Amino acid sequence: MKLEENFELDEFACKDGTAVPDDLMGNVTELAKNLQVLRDHIKRPIIVISGYRTKRYNTRIGGSRRSQHMLAKAADIKVPGLSPSTVKDIIVSLIKSGHMKSGGVGLYTTFTHYDIRGRNARWYGKGAKDDSPSSGA
Repeated sequence: MKLEENFELDEFACKDGTAVPDDLMGNVTELAKNLQVLRDHIKRPIIVISGYRTKRYNTRIGGSRRSQHMLAKAADIKVPGLSPSTVKDIIVSLIKSGHMKSGGVGLYTTFTHYDIRGRNARWYGKGAKDDSPSSGA
């Protein structure tokens, strides 16, 4: 099922094979809408490496007990040709300009986390180092 021009529902399914539950479809649709804004801005594909997570799967991989992934409100993403730090900076800029919804942005060594929790939260994952000029966002 197509959620946005460049995003399909199955991209957001849990890595254990569980589909996004019907009661969370509004969340994943809103998430995809915001990721489409990013995609249109950067004009590059976005690879969703982790979307929705069941509570069991989230626990198994050591995710946060209050992870937005369990609400289908979060995606860990990679953009070929852009560093996770650059992707983080672009998302923060799009949030500040009102083009993307306020939410969590986490920088990790190999990917960037974005969620639509509705308030800004920023963090660095284990081993991540932000050397970008606007790292104070």
